[in-house]
Amino acid sequence: MLTLHHNEMSTCSQKVRLTLEEKNLEWQSIHLKLREGEQFDSRYLRLNPRGVVPTLIHEDHVIRESSVILEYLDEVFPEPSLHPDDSVTRATMRLWTKQFDEDLQTSTAIVSMCIAFRHQFLEKSADEMETYLQKLPTPARRKGIMSLIESGTSLPQFETAIRRYDTLFTDMEAALTHDQWLAGDTYSLADISYTPYLTRFEHLHLLGMLATRPRLRDWYERVKQRPSYRTAMTKWESPAYFELYNTKAPQEWSRVQAILQV
Repeated sequence: MLTLHHNEMSTCSQKVRLTLEEKNLEWQSIHLKLREGEQFDSRYLRLNPRGVVPTLIHEDHVIRESSVILEYLDEVFPEPSLHPDDSVTRATMRLWTKQFDEDLQTSTAIVSMCIAFRHQFLEKSADEMETYLQKLPTPARRKGIMSLIESGTSLPQFETAIRRYDTLFTDMEAALTHDQWLAGDTYSLADISYTPYLTRFEHLHLLGMLATRPRLRDWYERVKQRPSYRTAMTKWESPAYFELYNTKAPQEWSRVQAILQV
């Protein structure tokens, strides 16, 4: 039995769900409400000491970190394969997935918080905010969250994150010049890994960044047509999140444009 501790709109959770659906695997869902701090519950912290999602339980094994979970699922359940056959292209796939472990996940969190999620916290009372902050495992993490909440898109880290994504989108456009998918002609874990992040940028009304990147736009439309996208992504969409995205995100597009024009 596969059990996934996850959140409906977490990008890391989404790519694991995409992999489960691509492989037609049955799995049990344990949903965590991140904005209420359920990931810091002592029972969950015994599974995942960092207090992040997702966490996969397979039989008696606890598998953490989304990129590791993807590789695990592809090894333990090899059909259908989600990696290229040849070693060189497989290395290319791993280079794509490696970027998230280095800095892209952090950039995603910064962009998402500064544009949209900070507003959820700004609506909390002082006592509610303090209760949430005390659940965070380290003072550094508390300080980082408060900085994002208070400063929003004026924070220098926001500009850095937008520029990092601009570079990424340029790299993806180049990779798709000669190949149908990010790692050659085979849909792979590389494509799965990046799908939730393009979707997050769509939700944040930032797909204007793809205006001059036709191959990337085409790739995104193709991944959205896959059956796994509907069951792993669309099925789990939260109306509350969309209300937040649609209310707060459009007004920040001009700020992003200003960053990209400098």
